[in-house]
Amino acid sequence: MDSATSDRATLSSTADNGLKIVVVGGFGVGKTTMVRSVSEIRPLNTEETMTRAGEAVDDLAGVHAKTSTTVAFDFGRITLDERSVLYLFGAPGQERFWFLWDRLFAGTLGAVVLVDTRRLADSWYAIDRLEHHGTPFIVACNDFGGPLHSEQQIREALDLSEDVPLVECDARDRSSSKYVLITLVEHLAALSAARLQAAGTTARAAAPEAALATAGPTPESAP
Repeated sequence: MDSATSDRATLSSTADNGLKIVVVGGFGVGKTTMVRSVSEIRPLNTEETMTRAGEAVDDLAGVHAKTSTTVAFDFGRITLDERSVLYLFGAPGQERFWFLWDRLFAGTLGAVVLVDTRRLADSWYAIDRLEHHGTPFIVACNDFGGPLHSEQQIREALDLSEDVPLVECDARDRSSSKYVLITLVEHLAALSAARLQAAGTTARAAAPEAALATAGPTPESAP
């Protein structure tokens, strides 16, 4: 198991705002690759070599060339400013490790669902769990050189609503992975702004009613 520490500068002592994002998806969709490509530190990986013993429990359809797999999680870090740091967690993809997902989701701001368009059904569980937890997410289609699908075809296959961003990416490329994370952050900001606006509208609508409820009798109604 590779748990090497970073060979770069340590995190500033002034950083006190930790933000968490999780990368989830099916087996072999590139979660470890994405965390590795975008992390500013040497990521912590819990990868183990795949053996024949696992063939009976892991579905290798479409990923026959895969030789290692994540058995717990991947971890990376991006410093945003002097006080804020982004922590990235890559979830394991095999069904036998899905029980870890609920704990990984704890405290998460949002998630990236990474998908392989050749195996879209493998992403259904990730989307279902995120919706169950009420965790905001976006979907990123990793480029494996498979058949092209339109955005509408992908949305229909994943039963994805129009308000969930859908982007294409190459998890091996740092700039592409950064674009995915930026898209997620912009989505989270938009959701937060919408909630604040809705709360403000509700408060303004409730204000006249509250004023009437607390007001004394008018001169006309006074005895």
